[in-house]
Amino acid sequence: MSITHDPFQGLRIFEDAVTRLMSEPRTARPWSPAVDILESENELVVKADLPDVKENDIDVQVERQTLTIRGERKFEKDENAGFHRIERSYDSFLRSFAVPSTVETEKVAAEYKNGVLTVRLPKKEAAKPRQVKIQVANGQ
Repeated sequence: MSITHDPFQGLRIFEDAVTRLMSEPRTARPWSPAVDILESENELVVKADLPDVKENDIDVQVERQTLTIRGERKFEKDENAGFHRIERSYDSFLRSFAVPSTVETEKVAAEYKNGVLTVRLPKKEAAKPRQVKIQVANGQ
């Protein structure tokens, strides 16, 4: 009885696994929209890229110092055309962010334009920096 060893067997198994993984439709992967968070003196601004998401499919909530953006990019199949490739993800999404106590949560505003959701979170007056005038004592 002889035992043969194939030094490339492991490499072939790995290559087959990678090929199967790469051939799976990308729509099976979860979608998480890209987000930028900016801070200025007066507010925090959250910008989320939501291309091809309808305004009615977006929900923005602020509750218990948490900003939640949820929605869905729906797959719309054209009955008169067939796809050659589908790389974009179509699915529900949910992003949550802690909101500092310095934000006036009741004044949060959101705007959706050109596929970008912009959420503005104004800061409370007490949280804004203020200039302190220095008084000079006479004769000192």
